[in-house]
Amino acid sequence: MGLASRAAGRGGTSAGALDTLFRVALLFFGLWDVQTQTVANTKPTYIWQTGPWGRCMGSECGPGGSQSRAVWCAHSEGWTTLHTNCQQSERPSNQQSCFRVCDWHKELYDWQLGAWNQCVPVSMRNVGVPRPAVCTRGEEGIQTREVGCVHKSDGVPAEDAICEYFEPKPRLEQACLIPCPRDCVVSEFSPWTSCSKSCGMGLQNRLRWVLAPPLFGGSACPNLTEFRTCQPGPCEGEESLHSLRVGSWGPCMASPIRQTREAREPKPERKAKRDRQARLERQGKRRKNKEKKEVKENKGERVKDRVRVKGRMRDPETRELIKKKRTRNRQNRQGLKFWDLQVGYQTREVTCVHRSGSTAALSQCNQQTLPVTYQACVIPKDCEVAEWSDWSACSKECYDLNGRMGQRTRTRQVKQFQVGGGAECPELEETEPCSPQGEGIPPCIVYNWRTTEWSECRVDVLLSQQDRRRSNQTGLCGGGVQTREVYCVQAPTETSSNLSSLKNKDGLRPVNSDLCLGVSPNTTQLCHIPCPVECEVSSWSAWGPCTFENCQDQSTKKGFKLRKRKIMNEPTGGTGNCPHLTEAIPCEEPSCYEWLLVKLEECVPDNDKVCGPGTQNPQVQCVNSDGEYMDRQLCRDAILPMPVLCEVPCPKDCVLSPWTSWSLCSNTCSGKNSEGKQTRSRSILAYNAGDGGGQCPNSSTLQEVRNCNDHPCTVYHWQTGPWGQCIEDTSAPSANSSLSRTGAGVGTNEAFCTVGMQTRKVICVRVNVGQVPPKKCPESLRPETVRPCLLPCKRDCIVTPYSDWTPCPSSCQTGGVIKKKQSRKRIIIQLPANGGQDCPEVLFQEKECDASSVCPGYRWKTHKWRRCQLVPWTIRQDSPGAQETCGPGLQARAVSCKKLDGGPADSAACLKFAGPMPQLTQSCQLPCQDDCQLTTWSKFSSCAADCVGVRTRKRTLVGKSKKREQCKNTQMYPLSETQYCPCNKYNAQPVGNWSDCILPEGGRVEGLLGMKVQGDIKECGQGYRFQAMVCYDQDNRLVETSRCNSHGYIEEACIIPCPSDCKLSEWSNWSRCSKSCGSGVKVRSKWLREKPYNGGRPCPKLDHVNQAQVYEVVPCLSDCSQYVWVAEPWSVWKVSNVDLKENCGEGVQTRKVRCMQNTVDGPSDPVEDYLCDPEEMPLGARESKLPCPGDCVLTDWGPWSRCPLPCNLNSTRQRTASPIRQPGAEKQCPSTTEKETCTLNTNCFYYSYNITDWSTCQLSERAVCGVGFKTRMLDCVRSDGKSVDLKFCEELGLEKKWQMNASCVVECPVNCQLSDWSSWSECSHTCGLAGKLWRRRTVIQASQGDGRPCSPQLEQWKPCPVKPCYSWRYSAWSPCKSEGARCGEGLRFRNMSCFVSDGSGKDPGSMVDEELCGDLEQTVDGDKQIILQESCTVPCPGECYLTEWTVWSPCQLSCISGDDLGFGSVQVRSRAVLAQEPENLLQCPEQEWEPRPCTEGQCYEYKWMTSPWKGSSRQVWCQRSDGLNVTGGCPLTSEPVSDRSCDPACDKPRSYCTEAGVCGCDEGYTEVMTSDGVLDQCTVIPVLEIPTAGDNKADVKTIRALNPTQSTANLPGRSGRTWFLQPFGPDGKLKTWVYGVAAGAFVLLVFVVSMTYLACKKPKKPQRRQMNNRLKPLTLAYDGDADM
Repeated sequence: MGLASRAAGRGGTSAGALDTLFRVALLFFGLWDVQTQTVANTKPTYIWQTGPWGRCMGSECGPGGSQSRAVWCAHSEGWTTLHTNCQQSERPSNQQSCFRVCDWHKELYDWQLGAWNQCVPVSMRNVGVPRPAVCTRGEEGIQTREVGCVHKSDGVPAEDAICEYFEPKPRLEQACLIPCPRDCVVSEFSPWTSCSKSCGMGLQNRLRWVLAPPLFGGSACPNLTEFRTCQPGPCEGEESLHSLRVGSWGPCMASPIRQTREAREPKPERKAKRDRQARLERQGKRRKNKEKKEVKENKGERVKDRVRVKGRMRDPETRELIKKKRTRNRQNRQGLKFWDLQVGYQTREVTCVHRSGSTAALSQCNQQTLPVTYQACVIPKDCEVAEWSDWSACSKECYDLNGRMGQRTRTRQVKQFQVGGGAECPELEETEPCSPQGEGIPPCIVYNWRTTEWSECRVDVLLSQQDRRRSNQTGLCGGGVQTREVYCVQAPTETSSNLSSLKNKDGLRPVNSDLCLGVSPNTTQLCHIPCPVECEVSSWSAWGPCTFENCQDQSTKKGFKLRKRKIMNEPTGGTGNCPHLTEAIPCEEPSCYEWLLVKLEECVPDNDKVCGPGTQNPQVQCVNSDGEYMDRQLCRDAILPMPVLCEVPCPKDCVLSPWTSWSLCSNTCSGKNSEGKQTRSRSILAYNAGDGGGQCPNSSTLQEVRNCNDHPCTVYHWQTGPWGQCIEDTSAPSANSSLSRTGAGVGTNEAFCTVGMQTRKVICVRVNVGQVPPKKCPESLRPETVRPCLLPCKRDCIVTPYSDWTPCPSSCQTGGVIKKKQSRKRIIIQLPANGGQDCPEVLFQEKECDASSVCPGYRWKTHKWRRCQLVPWTIRQDSPGAQETCGPGLQARAVSCKKLDGGPADSAACLKFAGPMPQLTQSCQLPCQDDCQLTTWSKFSSCAADCVGVRTRKRTLVGKSKKREQCKNTQMYPLSETQYCPCNKYNAQPVGNWSDCILPEGGRVEGLLGMKVQGDIKECGQGYRFQAMVCYDQDNRLVETSRCNSHGYIEEACIIPCPSDCKLSEWSNWSRCSKSCGSGVKVRSKWLREKPYNGGRPCPKLDHVNQAQVYEVVPCLSDCSQYVWVAEPWSVWKVSNVDLKENCGEGVQTRKVRCMQNTVDGPSDPVEDYLCDPEEMPLGARESKLPCPGDCVLTDWGPWSRCPLPCNLNSTRQRTASPIRQPGAEKQCPSTTEKETCTLNTNCFYYSYNITDWSTCQLSERAVCGVGFKTRMLDCVRSDGKSVDLKFCEELGLEKKWQMNASCVVECPVNCQLSDWSSWSECSHTCGLAGKLWRRRTVIQASQGDGRPCSPQLEQWKPCPVKPCYSWRYSAWSPCKSEGARCGEGLRFRNMSCFVSDGSGKDPGSMVDEELCGDLEQTVDGDKQIILQESCTVPCPGECYLTEWTVWSPCQLSCISGDDLGFGSVQVRSRAVLAQEPENLLQCPEQEWEPRPCTEGQCYEYKWMTSPWKGSSRQVWCQRSDGLNVTGGCPLTSEPVSDRSCDPACDKPRSYCTEAGVCGCDEGYTEVMTSDGVLDQCTVIPVLEIPTAGDNKADVKTIRALNPTQSTANLPGRSGRTWFLQPFGPDGKLKTWVYGVAAGAFVLLVFVVSMTYLACKKPKKPQRRQMNNRLKPLTLAYDGDADM
């Protein structure tokens, strides 16, 4: 189409031909493309493909390796084919040479990282990514860099694979942020300056300054200056067009005569000549002095004689002394040694300048006297220094194993100081770290930490405030705290044993702790005192039989009944402290062996009858007093039990049951009021048959009683006292020098030296009576009273040698007013024990320092000013008054460096220590004939008193000035000055906050070994706090506090509250075991009594009701047989049928069943029935058939046999009874066996052990924490879940595989330990109100467990005495003034004054007398270079020039919405252009601004501000977030509109253009619109007039139309308020308030209708309401807080 259109444009004739040609070309290309595709599709394409290169292989490292890869032929569709299908000529290589990398190549090759290139926007790299239209935070970009592998030594590139072998290739690109462009921000314009001319045409300027520079491509800064012409009025005379301008001073040049002379002479000759000239001058002076002397001598003969006598007295020695003194004075002057001062001259040019800037002839400038064009100056010379000296020896003379290095220095001397503004001297001293070089350098002394031995373990420091054990601390055990002291000592030079190192005094001498590196060992640790294991004994056994005291010696006939108990554990210290284990009761008829009745055999009737009376033979066994079976021969003397009479009932006889066993004895002994009794009983099983059978006995004979335990209640036992002290046994041979203790209780590895003896007291005691004679107790059981023991070795006290004396502080630091002291100390390493040598009492010594020598110091000494040198006469000969040798010149002086003691010193020392060098030259004035010369002012006279009188100072005329009349004019040259005496009134007032509350010193209690123990520092109580006092004079200037008679502080008492620990109750009693049979738990607890406060020990964790309750839970095992059912014998049968004659048949028997507490002696006291197992309760009644005469009588059923395990229904259990009375004729005995099926959990049970949970950790009553034990118990549980007696499990032989006891740890409540307060620091400020003294302390031992936490106050402060801050400050620069000319180069001056301030930075300060700054170095804001004058430029009239630099703007961050973008901060300053002539504007220089980076910038936001509309316009400006109006900074895209215009224009009367862009009417007029919505006219709207109180027509309300052309303000008598009702807006639409009024009217109408309906409606009957809505009682929910 493009070709066709062009062709058509050229001419219509060729259009058809070209179109045909184009179609033919398209057809040809299409056919060719089809043919190509056909050929390509008919012949398949095969290509070579390659795999990745393999690993580089080779026998040697380096470039000789080779690597291979796979090469194959593939079809273009991806499948592999034969190699022959691919072109063999194009086959890629499958091998190549490579660089074989080895590990040592890592030292040779490395990645070389290039610098990051410029950040390129992502949108420029990626075509599809659009650039953001509005930049907010910045544009994302990418920056790249070059990375390559190179050879480290020469940087030659290498293959990347070498470096990739060791480290991955660093990234080549990274994301970056291109910040948004920031436009230049400038301030508002200043007000217009005054007109540059007082008449004629001038210029006014107004300026602004740069606040923020353009950044990141932002728009440049606009013009900082605006000009406008001004014309104050026409000039009366001819306007001055020319001005005299002085140029800047030229370079300082030597005198022309001197230059000529020096140019002719060679340099060595010049120097020799200078020396010769100086020597001649000195000789000339001496001649003059001699002539003067001779003149004086002629005055009197007496003087001449005296001089002659003096001359004769001068011997050679005196002359030599005088010569030396002159030489020394000459050397001290050092006139030309370092300062080769040459006074030269410099000139300047004076020109006449036209207002247009062109130069005119001097005659055009009608000035009477021309300015001076020459002045004296010092020819500048640069500083010259000598070569560096050799390096000093290294400050470290040994090899430091810790790698710390020494220093060495070198210096160079000044050959020539800079003068006349020459180049300053470079550094004169250089320092570098060094290590000593060479062989045989000894290693440096190494210092190590050493510790004393740990102190004794102390438990008392862990007790809480309320613990009762604080009052009695004996026997405390368990966890505790022990301390030791840590000190630094010199390490031994070679490895040695502990013994030799103890003897090595240097190895023990304490040194400064700063010499020891590394962390110091801890000074406190937890420890453990093993709690003594109390002796546990079993309960008493039953009383044994009466036996001889000694069965081997039965002659005494003295017998005892014994009862015994056993020790159940291993108590601490052996069994010596256990209670007595045997008690004895004296008895009669003792015997050592007795017959024991095992059982009675069956009753055998006499005379081989079937029934009737018979006997039972006893089965006996011989036993000793302990119940052990013995040989029967031993009982041959004992009484053998006799056979027992019995009876086998016949069929008609009465049948009795067998006797029960004898009950337990009712008392353990017999006395006056108590007697031991035993009972047994039997019952009637069947009655006799009438008169034929044996009669049943009376009921009284069914029970028998016998005496028992008839011995008296007098119990004796041996009582032992504690073992006494181990005393050396002199009778025993001396033991080895050292014995090791092996089995003595809790002893440590203590060494023992000798064997000693211990004794104890043993007495015989009668229970409840006291000591009795020893014969009352069994002598054979008497305990031992003496035993051997081991005496521990004596241990002497070991102390370290005294440390070296602490160095005396140098007196030059503080002025040496206070006497300094030095101290030394020694430390106890080992405390004495076992009678060893005591420790020395003195461990710390102190002495006053010797008077120290004067501190080395240096000062500059200034010498006299030399004569005033003028500019050479050849230069000033053309100037007026040149014939006189007078006028301004320059004079120099020598400066030398002195020590404080007056000796000479090198000037480099003064440069280093004495501050900048004093001024070497000053301008001077040689007075001319007409000049008046005066002395300098004297000091003011002293005042007699403050505020009284005046003080004066004076000066006088000198020389010829005294006679000149013009000099006597006291108005021009006043000779005295008077001022009132200063009126000093001072007032003191407090300043600043109160300090921390500080306890008085000396609250510390010395602990053992000087070590801190817990709680030994007084941390609370009454202290004092301080507030600084400040003193001001009558001008509100800060002065020394001593002027106000104040010592600088006010203090008041304060209280530091003492910490109160959490207070808990005492332990409650243990609860009853939760189970009466088997294992349960018992609990005891503590309750919260008082919460902690003021940093006391915290409470344990709170429970669910916010109460601190501490529990202890231990398992308990209740003996299942401790409560047993006891059944009395069955009562007599009560037969229920009528067959009373036979006294047999159905009947009932009853008996009492009681629950009783079981003891060793059997059931004792009845208890509540619930304590016994209800399942095992015996029957209290039974129904059965009472056998009739002739019936078979059986015994009661025996116990059931045990079911065989495992339980199944095929197994049974049985019980049996045996016949007592055989049946009569034709009668049978019933079955004597009863069986029942075994059923699981009914009568057949499995048994297993059950393990309880662990108890809480149990501690000794005397322990607070530490190692305790926890226990658990085994319980035997039946298969139905019931706990039963352990014997059931034990009988089955079940395995007990559990550990019943284990050790455990209760965390110790370690209180926080803090170090002592450090000494008070230096004042944080040398002067001012804000100075503070600080002292600090550190945490030595952090709190652990429930210990008292650390106080948060680890530092305290108090104010320093307030001192005024004096400083030197500059005054403002004076206006620039060019001497003798109207413009050009001039000078400006400033003064340096002494100011006082309070150091807060807010106080601007007040000027005071310079004497108060006399002790200060002359520096201003740290700058030692004092500059009181500088050159400046006074612009000529008409000249265009730059202002001075503005101050640096506030530091500004690059940020968005307060977020720092990370591009740093910047500040800027600028110079604007000032113009004076409209014609010279083109010659003005360019304005200047310069930025610089800064820190701690502020983030500013910029936003557009607008004023209300005024007509069709409003003001729009940009404002910074700190309220400053600026230009720039606000985004131009969001700038509000400042002008609005209506179309068509609002040209109707009373109309204006509204904000909506349509025409509206003024207030009081309404709009009348045309049909197309255009304003037609503004008409006045009706006005409602409300009359006021002053209106005499108040009773008449009128609505009238006003004349539209007449202003309502001008109507006569119109004093009311006017409301304009304007329903339509400027656009012709109804206003919003009209809709509001309509809506209100509608709501009012609905309300009226509703109220009318309700008023007319018939009311219903009132229903009685239930009072169910009564107020519920207010319930306070208790949240468990104890503070509520």
